Amino acid sequence: MLTIAIANQKGGVGKTDLCVNLATSLANNNKKVLLIDIDPQANATDYLTSLKAEKTAYNLFLDDETHIQEIIQKTCVKNLDILPSDTRLSAAQTMLANSVGMQFKLKRKLGILSGYDYVFIDTPPSLELLTLNALTAADKVLVPVQVHYFAMEGVANLIKTIDAVKEDLNAKLELGGVVLMMYDKRNKLSSEVKKMVTDTFKGKVFKTAIPINVKLAEAPSHHKPIAHYAPSSTGAKAYKRLAKEFLK
Repeated sequence: MLTIAIANQKGGVGKTDLCVNLATSLANNNKKVLLIDIDPQANATDYLTSLKAEKTAYNLFLDDETHIQEIIQKTCVKNLDILPSDTRLSAAQTMLANSVGMQFKLKRKLGILSGYDYVFIDTPPSLELLTLNALTAADKVLVPVQVHYFAMEGVANLIKTIDAVKEDLNAKLELGGVVLMMYDKRNKLSSEVKKMVTDTFKGKVFKTAIPINVKLAEAPSHHKPIAHYAPSSTGAKAYKRLAKEFLK
C-alpha cells in the first residue's frame, strides 16, 4: 500500500482536482484506492458524494476509539472509497495542539488499514498540523503547481517542510513528483512557467500537464470525477495519461 499526500500551501492550484481525478483514474485501472479528505473545506468529499456522513475525519483525529474502517464510504467510482471531511475539522488543529504525539494521529490510524493499493490524502492549503499529519503518514508527496506567474510562491517552504519531516518524523518520505495544473499550451506564460518548474525540479515533473478545461470546472457540481462526467473531454484524457505515467 502506497500512501500519497497531495500538498501545496497555496490555495486554488487544483489540489483537490488532482487528488480526486488521479485517484479515479487509478481506480479505473483496477487499483483499489482510498481517498482521505483532511481539508476542512471538504471539497473532495463534496466532489465524490452528496451524502451526509455520520462520522468524518474530525472523529478520526479527535476520538481515539473511532476506527478508520467506521468512517470509510463507497463512492460513485468502482474501486474508489473515501474517508470524508467536514467543516468541524478546522477546529481540530487547536484542539490537537496540546495532544501528545499529535503529528502521528493519522499515521497510527492508517497502521491498521489494509486492502488498498493506494491511499491519497487531500490536505488543507497550509503547512499546519493537519498537513503535518499527512506528511508524517505518507510515503510520497505530489505537488500540484498552477501554471501562473506566482507558480512557485510557497513551494520552497513546502519543500523545506518535506525535508524537515523526512529528517525528524518520517525518514521514508519522498517528493513523488510535481504536476502542472491549468496548463494552456497556446499561452506563452504556460511555456515559461513549465520551463521554470522543470528546471527547478529536475526529473520530478510529470510530462502530462492538466489543461484548462471547462468540463473539469463543471464536474464537481455534478458530484462526479471527470472520467465519469465527461470521459471524452481533454481533461479526462489528460488524467488518463497522468495515471499511466504515475503507474510507470
